[in-house]
Formats: sequence, structure tokens, C-alpha cells
Amino acid sequence: MYRNYFKRVLDIIVSLVALLLLSPVFLITLILLFIYNNGKPFYFQQRPGLKSKPFKVIKFKTMNDKLGNDGNLLPDKERVTAFGNFIRSASIDEIPQLLNVIKGDMSLIGPRPLLMDYLRYYNERQARRHDVRPGISGWAQVNGRNAISWEKKFELDIWYIENLSLMLDVKIIYLTILKVFKKDGINNDGAGTTMHPFRGNTNAF
Repeated sequence: MYRNYFKRVLDIIVSLVALLLLSPVFLITLILLFIYNNGKPFYFQQRPGLKSKPFKVIKFKTMNDKLGNDGNLLPDKERVTAFGNFIRSASIDEIPQLLNVIKGDMSLIGPRPLLMDYLRYYNERQARRHDVRPGISGWAQVNGRNAISWEKKFELDIWYIENLSLMLDVKIIYLTILKVFKKDGINNDGAGTTMHPFRGNTNAF
């Protein structure tokens, strides 16, 4: 009952309340990023959602668009702005994803949406992480995030799916809030800034 119905209702209610409470932070960040990023406050990227269906995740833009001598974008770490670092450390860049939740692309809690390119590298069990909507936070994020291997992260994702419940989601929300205040493991999953790209199952990561 919770998985199929109440979880979605809870997502919508909590996201609307959170957006209302965070609206001053949202608007201030929007205005500042509009100024710092030449009128581009948001970052959009296609990610796989429920049943691997593509959707565009929305975040506050924390990197500029500077190019190298070869005409390609500079590495992520060279494009992150000072203000971008600040909003990342405070997890403010994640706030726009509440819009993804309201729209139905995401859930508050679930496996983090990674890159479309990773789909071809999952084994059958790992592909199950797309049996539910991806989340703003998840079981893997409160149990190591980028400090653990890809294989461990995916196992935590599958464990969450197999044990999904209201109490587990409440626990993850609580642990996520603690990590935000402690600034524990603040990174962008899938962005390639702190983890090697996933290229299949190996112990190399």
C-alpha cells in the first residue's frame, strides 16, 4: 500500500511544504546564480528514472561553462565557482529537484539518478534500482555516499527497494538532514567529481 500509493502522496505533500518553507533560500539563490552564471541559474541533465525512462533532472547550476584550448569544457573541478561550492556544501543545489518530485520524475527517497550512459553497464540485479522512482536522497547516500564502491552503493540501493517502507523512508530523511547539517559527504553523485565513472562490475573502484 505504501509503495504503490501513499509514498507518492507523501512525496507531493512534503515537497510542496518544503518548497514553501525554502522559498526565500530558493529565490535568493536563483537571483544570485542568474547574475553569476550569465542568466543560467539552473542545470539540466537527462537521467534514467522509473523503469529507466529518461527525464531531465534540475539542479542549481554550480559550474561555469569555461572552455579549454581544445574547445571542450574544462574539468568539473576547474569550473565549480566559489558560490557553487557554497551551495553544494549546504546541499542548496538539490532544492530544485523538489520540482522533479512534484512532477513525478523522482521521489524524495530512492536510489540516486545516475547517468544514462551507466545503463548499459548494469548487471541484471543492479538494473533493479530503476524499479522505483529515483530519489533526492537514498539509503546509499546515508551509508557512505561517494566513500564506498559502486558495487556497494548498488547493493544498498537494491536493499532499499527490497525493504522499502514508510519507517525506512522516515529514517533516511532524518539521517539526510543530519548529514546536511554536518556537511558529511557532500558531493554530486554521477557528476564525476569525486568518483570514477562506472564502467561495469569490478573491484577497481
